[in-house]
Amino acid sequence: MKILIVDDNQVNLFVIEKILKRAGYEDFTSLTSAQEMYDYLEIDGPNKESSVDIILLDIMMPDIDGITACRKLQSIPHLKDIPVIFVTALEDSNKVAEALDVGGIDYILKPINKVDLLARIRVGLRLKYEKDWHRMQEEKIRNELDLSMQVQSSLLSEPVAKDKLLIKASYLPANKLAGDMYYWHQIDKDRYAVILLDMMGHGITASLVCMFISSVLRDAIRTYTDPTVVITELNRWMNLLNKEDNEVHYYFTAIYMIIDTNEKTVEYVNAGHPPGFAMIDDEEIHPLSTGSCPVGFFPEMKIEKATLSYKDKIQLLLFTDGVMEAVEKDGIDGLEQLKAVISEKWLDCSDEEPINFVMPQELQKDQPDDMCVVFIQAH
Repeated sequence: MKILIVDDNQVNLFVIEKILKRAGYEDFTSLTSAQEMYDYLEIDGPNKESSVDIILLDIMMPDIDGITACRKLQSIPHLKDIPVIFVTALEDSNKVAEALDVGGIDYILKPINKVDLLARIRVGLRLKYEKDWHRMQEEKIRNELDLSMQVQSSLLSEPVAKDKLLIKASYLPANKLAGDMYYWHQIDKDRYAVILLDMMGHGITASLVCMFISSVLRDAIRTYTDPTVVITELNRWMNLLNKEDNEVHYYFTAIYMIIDTNEKTVEYVNAGHPPGFAMIDDEEIHPLSTGSCPVGFFPEMKIEKATLSYKDKIQLLLFTDGVMEAVEKDGIDGLEQLKAVISEKWLDCSDEEPINFVMPQELQKDQPDDMCVVFIQAH
């Protein structure tokens, strides 16, 4: 452990050094000014962890006093967790209170009492060790979250850009891990299965359930294909997850569809999800609202499948409720604003993120809920 002693009085330094040596503390450094402390800690250098475990800091020093020096340390991220114990001859309670308010953890009065000093040092070192332990645990959690985020992002489908079909998505999680997910799969040369789902809640729990459903979903789409059967199968798995003794009942909303560019049809089921919109042949706006309750609500689901047909082209906009809530303003319904987006003539999304058609970039930041937009064009 490393102890830093800062005092402009050589006698005080000698007394503290003698107490520390007799108590078995060998690793300490004495400095005579706040500026020397700044230089020792390299406060203007790179942000590297300091080897100092505790600082004994005199309040009354020329040029830079202890309170000012402590305030400076508290403003430096990699130094602010070093415990500071003030050493003072002042009995002014206001001054002592000020010293503690700027970041000191304790104080000791001169003349220095050996028992008091050592006791306060032990408390300060315990606090430092606890802070270091928590910081390491937080860093470990951050690293694990980063890895989990990479895994979750790898499960999302890459854009599709073919002669007759374009599928593209924007994905903005509220936290590192999200409960929104999209996926598409080429069934054959003319058909694609597409799903957008929104798991209840957001954050770690929602993302874990989401990743579980992602693995189930891939098998279901490859095995069954049909929207009604796929949603039924996903509901079966969600109910297996929702055991009776669970405190939380998990569910998700979704739109699942099959796009057939040869038959020029879109078969879909909406499972309690915001409707989404389809622009058919640059004329008709159709809300994608037919379907069922959210997946996982009940053991059995009554599911209705709908089919859209187009002659030349169809343009579809799917989104999660976080998008709808973000665009609501001035009392205007978010659904109406999103409907207006798809009402535009054929949008050029080849080089543009879909969410940029939906909202300006300033609204895309610091939203409380996950946001996902899927844009599809078939012709």
